[in-house]
Formats: sequence, C-alpha cells, structure tokens
Amino acid sequence: MTTAADEVIAQTRIWIERAVIGLNLCPFAKAVYVKEQIRYFVSGARNRDELLADLERELATLEDASPDDIDTTLLIHPAAMEDFLDYNDFLELADALIAQMDLEGEVQVAGFHPRFQFAGTKPDDITNYTNRSPYPTLHLLREASVDAAVAAFPDAEKIYEKNMESLRKLGIAGWLALGIELHSDRKH
Repeated sequence: MTTAADEVIAQTRIWIERAVIGLNLCPFAKAVYVKEQIRYFVSGARNRDELLADLERELATLEDASPDDIDTTLLIHPAAMEDFLDYNDFLELADALIAQMDLEGEVQVAGFHPRFQFAGTKPDDITNYTNRSPYPTLHLLREASVDAAVAAFPDAEKIYEKNMESLRKLGIAGWLALGIELHSDRKH
C-alpha cells in the first residue's frame, strides 16, 4: 500500500517522464532523472507560512548536499498555494527567502502549477502547459548546474519558444493522451 506522498511523487514522476523529458521541455532533465539526483519532497503545508518553513529546510538541505547526490529538488505542495494567483505571489517570497539565506547566485526557483498561466494568455492556452505540473511545485535548481547545462546546450535561450511551438503542435488532445493528471484548485 502506498502513502499519499508516494502517490504524489509517482504522479510527478509520470509528468517528468512523459512531459518534461518525453516532450523534451527541459533538455537538461533527463540526466539528473536517470542519475536519480532529484530530491522529491512532498510538503504537508497548508498555508504560506508552513510552506515557507518547508522551503527554508529544503534550501538548506540542497545547499548542504553534494550535487552528485542531490542536484535539484522538487518541493511539491499539494495542499498549499492551490490557487494559481496565490502561488504566483508566493514565488516572490521564495526569492526573498533565497536572498535572506544568502543563496542568490547559488539557487534559483522555477515554478510549476496545475493552473499555471502566462500573463496575456487565456487559461486554456496550450502554451501554459509548459509550466503545468500535477501539483503546485517549487523546483529548486543549483545555479552552477543550470549554467553548466546551458553552456553545453546550443541555443538554450530558444528552449522556451521551442516548447511553446511543440505544445501548439501537440494540442490539448495530445496533452490529454499523455495521461498526466493535473490536480487543479480545489474549492474548500
């Protein structure tokens, strides 16, 4: 029998395998995935303050670990910041915490959410799916790893545009065929 956290991680891994790696949305993800250098932490946080505390612990864990053991962390928080606008505002707090912990230039946070929406797009715009994950997730990345990956990848600055074009070609039906369940904002 699996726990709720195990199920959250299993669904996140399916998203990584089928979308992030499978659609090549991040050409750097496969190496850390295959080497099992991704830390998955499922937060039990239910509000902003609890999530900030978990984020602080996970940033410290990442900082203290060898990149060979933990190169990146997915802080998955199914019960906190379920509303995308609240989540988007929280990203500013995450950046402030990184500064407070004196980790600027060492760690950055990328945001993923089941209801992710780029400014100026409609909620059902397929390009939003480049940043849609099964659950609200903070991706903690080592800047040195990002810099090394970008240096080794030709035209890294064009990944974003390529991802949007790939998803336009895939369409909503193609995304749904991937079988990735997005756990959208629950109403309490």
